[in-house]
Amino acid sequence: MKTPEQLQAIASRFAIQGNILDIKPLGNGLINDTYLVVTDGPDHYVLQRINNAIFQDVELLQHNIDCATAHIRRKLADDPDIDRKVLTFIPCTATGKTYWTDGQTYWRVSVFIKDAYTYETVNPEYSYYCGKAFGAFEALLADIPDTLGETIPDFHNMELRARQLREAVAADPAGRVAEPEVQAILQDLQAYEEEMCKAERMYREGILPKRICHCDTKVNNMMFDADGNILCVIDLDTLMPSFVFSDFGDFLRTAANTVAEDDPAVDRVDFRMDIFEAFAKGYLESAGAFLTPVEKENLPYAACLFPYMQAVRFFADYINGDTYYKIKYPDHNLVRTRNQVALFHAALAKVPAMKAYIDSL
Repeated sequence: MKTPEQLQAIASRFAIQGNILDIKPLGNGLINDTYLVVTDGPDHYVLQRINNAIFQDVELLQHNIDCATAHIRRKLADDPDIDRKVLTFIPCTATGKTYWTDGQTYWRVSVFIKDAYTYETVNPEYSYYCGKAFGAFEALLADIPDTLGETIPDFHNMELRARQLREAVAADPAGRVAEPEVQAILQDLQAYEEEMCKAERMYREGILPKRICHCDTKVNNMMFDADGNILCVIDLDTLMPSFVFSDFGDFLRTAANTVAEDDPAVDRVDFRMDIFEAFAKGYLESAGAFLTPVEKENLPYAACLFPYMQAVRFFADYINGDTYYKIKYPDHNLVRTRNQVALFHAALAKVPAMKAYIDSL
């Protein structure tokens, strides 16, 4: 934990305007440490420590963000409110780069957007806003000329996750594979593996493109003005080439579940069609113009893919002896697995309704 003096010294390495009056914690993010830098200049700033344990190529991460924000800024050049609709990162005075490192920790500074708000609410209204915002974000970046890289390689690669599960079963380090429930879940997941891995196959066949996606679609990753209008998408660390299924399916995995992802009451798990319809409507209104027919017709697949993928990840971790996800009790990852398997089946049962709704749009 840095002292206020240390934080001020770090912030002073960036080309901020005015004198620093105060630095205080901002938000409740789980990945990066974030602070508000209060100045006597025209702007306040956000100072953030980049978690380089998760994002190991910070140069690539900031390259992606710099290219994307510059491209969006060019697209919105005539918007009088542009500085509230795209994040502005401040260069380090010594290097000109939008991050600074002491060799161990990495830091960046952006302009604080005043009178902007985030919300945690997940309901049809905000799901529609979320779909509209992330679809518009993808649309703005659909023609970006720069080459961006994967900040977390194979982040949403289902073939990799399936392979990791097979390796966990073969190694059986915690001696859990013989458990009857483990065997039953394994058979259930294996029955759908080929279908759930079709995105990678379609990509290799040249019929499914990769886009520049946000890859962390949540309601609280959008900023609104005081009147409830969407300003911009934030938290760009996972911005990278991916299938649009990432932004579409990942939101629905959490937002459309009737319970939390680790709720043991599996009988209460269901897939909310009202959330799906609201999000899909907003998403297709803003992204529909650049999506291919293959992408559109496979959006229901995306809604099934992400609970399936998360079930595989929780399940592999349980078999490996709980080495990746933090657990609060011995069977926590098994409970999470049951929950996500139930959500997967609930979504699968509603694929015809999802397809019909998308066709209606």
